[in-house]
Amino acid sequence: MKKTYHGSCQCQAVRFSANLDLAPERERSTPARPGVWWTSTFRCNCSFCLKTRFWKVFVTPEDFSLLSGEEALTEYRFGERSIRHVFCRHCGVHPFASADFEMLGGPFHAVNIACLDDATDEELANAPIIYEDGRVDAWDRPPAVTSFL
Repeated sequence: MKKTYHGSCQCQAVRFSANLDLAPERERSTPARPGVWWTSTFRCNCSFCLKTRFWKVFVTPEDFSLLSGEEALTEYRFGERSIRHVFCRHCGVHPFASADFEMLGGPFHAVNIACLDDATDEELANAPIIYEDGRVDAWDRPPAVTSFL
């Protein structure tokens, strides 16, 4: 079931809200768009996600609001430069990313679940996770070993 969560960077300069579904698989609401990206949370082993511990959930622009701190955000793009990774210029935390991919149905935000201020430990523990092998550009399958994620 979708619920409005609030999040921030560590110093609280950047604040956002997002309507997310962190419920276990059998309790989830109808996905926002077609595709697996709207049915789970994701942990990836690409260099960015692994080094920043970016555990993400995808949301549509309609389900995301930057409440404050736009001026504190700094952008980082790498590889094909198609994903806008942002981080707080004060504390360095990466609260979310955004992009526009046709295969995901258009524009989206990838919210860093670690930045949610009001998600309970139980909600995080029960959230479904799909592992992605981004290290070899294979986001459609898990890596051979997932214990390091």
